[in-house]
Amino acid sequence: MTIIEQTRELAKALQQDERYTRFMKACEVNDTDSEIQKAIGDFNLKRAELSKEMKEPDKNADKLTELDKEIREMYDEIMAMPKMVEFNEAKADLDKLLDSINFIVSMAANGEDPATCPEQPPHSCGGSCSTCGGCH
Repeated sequence: MTIIEQTRELAKALQQDERYTRFMKACEVNDTDSEIQKAIGDFNLKRAELSKEMKEPDKNADKLTELDKEIREMYDEIMAMPKMVEFNEAKADLDKLLDSINFIVSMAANGEDPATCPEQPPHSCGGSCSTCGGCH
């Protein structure tokens, strides 16, 4: 079996994983939910309005500020919808799995034993406490 064939087998296994199926279900639910789709459509229209206003030669700062505020509020409302929360959680779980797969493959490509290398990079301090999630 070639490495490409093995990769295709890995991809099939990925599609059988609960994290993948959960994410795909969340995508389908959101794509067919009329409330979410309407909210996203309204959000996109408001963004287009802001974009148009920003291109005006004589920009109205108050209007730009108000449009920006409205867009942020609309975004927050969309992201707080339970189905959107589920979608984002499912996406984060799938992304974490994909990051682990990529890290293991990268480590193996650098000569590490794929059977024993960690699933995620070890935590290291970047020196800035403002972006830190806490020490591990």
